[in-house]
Amino acid sequence: MYRTAEPETRAGQVAGRGGLGVLREIERRVLWLSTAMIHHANRVRPNPDGLKVGGHQASSASMVSIMTSLWFDRLTAGDRVSVKPHASPVLHAINHLLGTLPASYLTTLREFGGLQSYPSRTKDPDPADYSTGSVGIGATAPIWGALARRYVEAHFGGAGTGRQYSLLGDAELDEGACWEALLDPQVAELGEIVWIVDFNRQSLDRVVPGVGGTRLHGMFAAAGWQVINVKYGALLDELFARPGGAALRARIDAMSNPEYQRLLRCGPADLRARLRDGAAGPRDAAEIARLLAGVDDPTLHAAVRNLGGHDLAALCRAYDDIDDGRPTVIFAYTVKGHGLATEGHPQNHSSLLSAEQLAELAARVGADPADPWAPLPDGPAAALCRDTARRLHRTPPAAQPVPEVPADFGREPRGVATTQAALGRTLFDLTRQAPGVGARVVTVSPDVSSSTNLGGWLNKVGVFAGAERPDWFDDDAETILHWRERPTGQHIELGIAETNLVGLLGELGATWSRWGQPLLPIGVLYDPFVERALEPWSFGIYAGGQSILVGTPSGVTLGPEGGAHQSIKTPSIGIEQPGCTAYEPAFAIDLEWCLLAALGRLGRPGGRSAYLRLSTRPVDQTLAALPADPAGRELRRRQAVAGAYPLRRDERPAVTIAAMGAVVTEALAAARRLGELGIGADVVCLTSPGLVFEALRACGGHGEAPTWVLDQAFPAGRARPMVTVLDGHPHTLAFLAGVHQVPATHLGVTEFGQSGAIADLYRHHGIDAEAIVAAALDLAD
Repeated sequence: MYRTAEPETRAGQVAGRGGLGVLREIERRVLWLSTAMIHHANRVRPNPDGLKVGGHQASSASMVSIMTSLWFDRLTAGDRVSVKPHASPVLHAINHLLGTLPASYLTTLREFGGLQSYPSRTKDPDPADYSTGSVGIGATAPIWGALARRYVEAHFGGAGTGRQYSLLGDAELDEGACWEALLDPQVAELGEIVWIVDFNRQSLDRVVPGVGGTRLHGMFAAAGWQVINVKYGALLDELFARPGGAALRARIDAMSNPEYQRLLRCGPADLRARLRDGAAGPRDAAEIARLLAGVDDPTLHAAVRNLGGHDLAALCRAYDDIDDGRPTVIFAYTVKGHGLATEGHPQNHSSLLSAEQLAELAARVGADPADPWAPLPDGPAAALCRDTARRLHRTPPAAQPVPEVPADFGREPRGVATTQAALGRTLFDLTRQAPGVGARVVTVSPDVSSSTNLGGWLNKVGVFAGAERPDWFDDDAETILHWRERPTGQHIELGIAETNLVGLLGELGATWSRWGQPLLPIGVLYDPFVERALEPWSFGIYAGGQSILVGTPSGVTLGPEGGAHQSIKTPSIGIEQPGCTAYEPAFAIDLEWCLLAALGRLGRPGGRSAYLRLSTRPVDQTLAALPADPAGRELRRRQAVAGAYPLRRDERPAVTIAAMGAVVTEALAAARRLGELGIGADVVCLTSPGLVFEALRACGGHGEAPTWVLDQAFPAGRARPMVTVLDGHPHTLAFLAGVHQVPATHLGVTEFGQSGAIADLYRHHGIDAEAIVAAALDLAD
């Protein structure tokens, strides 16, 4: 069981003590604060540029009861919560009542330096457990957070226990990321996962006609989840218990979403008629009419809004029913905009209350528009806020430093090797030469461990699992990959879903800030699918997750695999991704140096993620021309890690060839051919064009970055016309001509490829030695 708490810290007592009235007082204040801060941002704060500020009063209002009951009656300090993006004002209101967010911030929603549009772990002055805002990714983050917590607890301890809650809107279930996460085999074992769905049946533009609770219930149940339905509140349940109540319930259950939503905008007479006239038959219609005849207008008005997601007692009972042995989803039926003048309107997603409507709300909830941020009066509600703050207080974890990562293992390049194979070898070396660092490495793969050369590493460290499982093929002499699953394993195998891979990477890369235990996560996938994984990985970096993503094999160099598996844009993606250093090493020694440097930037404040683009092309490692003396070797290492190094210098250069990755072989061959023609050529090997570009910008006063690599790789005295070449889009290296403003030709891949041998494909795309020579001759002339 992964859900425990000491008796003195356990929540869930407020409703049992008859304190629902206190909860309701807090609920009203949360509704007021969340609505008022959006109002202030849009209608009170000066807006000199006239741009829409935005905010979501209706989306926040539908979550108020759910979040009030969860925070003030249920959460413990060990729990984590991912909050629906459009409900961020509710989170700010709650944290203000708990004393963790000063009132001065409530006027800064969506202001520069103020409260962010959506909860953010790294950008917000208000503490948030998870960054949300990218639909589907914030919802699934607690799944990967739960797996990361279990990993830390199994390997190092100190991560404790606690539930992982996701608060999400029903429209968010449209995102494939949600279902990809649910279907991964490991998720069914995570009993600490609880999703609470704000089931208001509206999206941005409309009431969604086809959102069927029964269908969604079945999909979650089929994935092994417990499904709890909180559909109706106490007032409706009481009406259903009266004579004619069964007919009324059947009438409401049978309604389409838009029809039910229309009831919320009806006057009393129209409401009664609609409920009666749409009954299944005359008998049901008569029963409904008799039942409603005994209900006064205010009660009927309240009843149609009395859904379970706004009934505090019903929500608390649902929390009591959670089965900690499996993931749980709670469908809490709500009204979008509940309690506001805009409730139930199909276009209320971004609507704002008028000043008059805000004043009416203030009168109804006991707030003062002239003093909107006034504290709760001293009494039971204020006392509950103080008690809750004490219950949820977390002592910051003591940060454990990452052991120093070695810079160089001292290997000499020999024979023929690939950068992909060098990945597995470097990880294996790490466990022997720096075991303290190796113990912090965790690799993740979407079912491509063997095809990305992690077999040796996996055999060494094992596969992570909550409990040890037998390897039924361990005695099979023909089995090369040994699948030993145990709590001490350091590899996590996921299903074929790249979104899950990078979601888990982001959470593994955030353990240093959550529990003080840094991990060094490395995810491997086929490079063409980096684009599929890019948005959630980018969001993970934004949320503070530091990881290494390895794309392999890459480019048209993977030859016979064909165009469906050939990546073109990924080199420039690596350059453009914030918070990330991209490397594409040409030689095994470059891979070792760049990987070790990337590991050394993880698991710490100010850390940085990395993307490595690797190849399956066998390359003669003596072409690296590694200096023999230690000082020269160290200079080469520093240059490779900084982004570029001179690989070949001619006495009288007429042209510079700047190459990256697998095609460095062609660049060297072209330089030799040009030399035979009497045209000297320098060859510069790019390992990270992004770092070189940052250096170039820094030379112009834009940003801060070391600039020495430019002087060493592209000294002014050797500035010549330039040919750039890579197995990717040519604009990746096009900026290099601007270092010294020289004429240039840029070679690369600009169209979908096809199957074939490397020589044929390089010739077809114009990145072979002949194409480089031709481009250099044109420039030299």
